[in-house]
Amino acid sequence: PIAQLSTNTHTKRATAPTFGTNLIAAFSHQQSTMHPQAEQLIQKVDDFIAGYPNICQYDRLRELEKKTGQPKVYFFVLFVGVITSVIFGLGGMKLVSDLMGFAYPAYMSFKAIDSPDPTDDTQWLTYWCIFALFSITENVMSFLVEWIPFYYVIKVAFFTWLYHPKFNGATLMYKQIVQPFIIPYIQSMQENAKPQKKED
Repeated sequence: PIAQLSTNTHTKRATAPTFGTNLIAAFSHQQSTMHPQAEQLIQKVDDFIAGYPNICQYDRLRELEKKTGQPKVYFFVLFVGVITSVIFGLGGMKLVSDLMGFAYPAYMSFKAIDSPDPTDDTQWLTYWCIFALFSITENVMSFLVEWIPFYYVIKVAFFTWLYHPKFNGATLMYKQIVQPFIIPYIQSMQENAKPQKKED
């Protein structure tokens, strides 16, 4: 029995590296046979990470990619998932939606302050005007949060639409809603606030 136990132990030790090697080979084969659309998606995420190297910790992700041999996109998605889960656990979907509407725009607004181009200043000032109007409306009509299904998901999508460079929805809303309906009232209030000259 002792000899048989020793033989089984040596057999397990011998087959362990083979199992690990087969697992790595299977994973590598799965990557090589990845669907073209999945490869395009990974490439887009990789380009996004490279576009924001400081925020996404691009250098550290590249080091992990070299050490493990796995795409850095996997580690980035895992990191984002963990952070999102922690935030969701602390404040729920409301905190997630608030951070989605504040964190990235605040970062880009700080960059716009140091930028000599006035175009980005206008863009982010417009966004914050829409953000303020939305926040006031949300606080006044808070009962709508319970009535509208998937409210916070819609809120995240709305904020993303507002500041995403591809859509730039804040500028559209400013031109279609704020400028024709709200700006005239502000101008009339400014004119009424001016001191009138006394007639002799």
